[in-house]
Amino acid sequence: MNQTLETILSRRSIRGFLCKPISEEDIKWIVDAAVHAPSGMGRDTWQFTVVQSREKIQKLAKVIEKETGRENYTMYHPEVLIIPSNLRESPFGKEDNACAMENIFLAAHSLGIGSVWINQLNGISDRPAIREVLSELSVPSDHVVYGMAALGYPDGTEIIPKVRKGAVVYVK
Repeated sequence: MNQTLETILSRRSIRGFLCKPISEEDIKWIVDAAVHAPSGMGRDTWQFTVVQSREKIQKLAKVIEKETGRENYTMYHPEVLIIPSNLRESPFGKEDNACAMENIFLAAHSLGIGSVWINQLNGISDRPAIREVLSELSVPSDHVVYGMAALGYPDGTEIIPKVRKGAVVYVK
């Protein structure tokens, strides 16, 4: 099996991270992979906000906790949070960001870095308290957030391989 397929088939969501910095070089590779994702009509109407401050990440987590009513919400204490955002008017923004997120996850995994999709801002990124923190993080006011990527080195918690379900139909 080639390395690309091995990376795709072995990637798993990581929900426990070590308190260990990710190198600037690795972060740049991961973000570069995101920027190279396909986008509708090649418009690239996105922005990638890379938050490397645990304090700022937890500030956003606390606002999400309050807005969603989820007690003790932490986003799993990642070392880095990548926030893809897209123009509110972009007809392909959600899909574009999903493609970029997949590239983030695969690039991170290929570098030995764990990742997990954080979905809590989908549909609530314009709530005033959320928007205030997003603005502090330089997410443009005319952008929405569909999902975020929490990154860090896996803490060693056992990952149980998921049994994949779903139909595959071959038509010849």
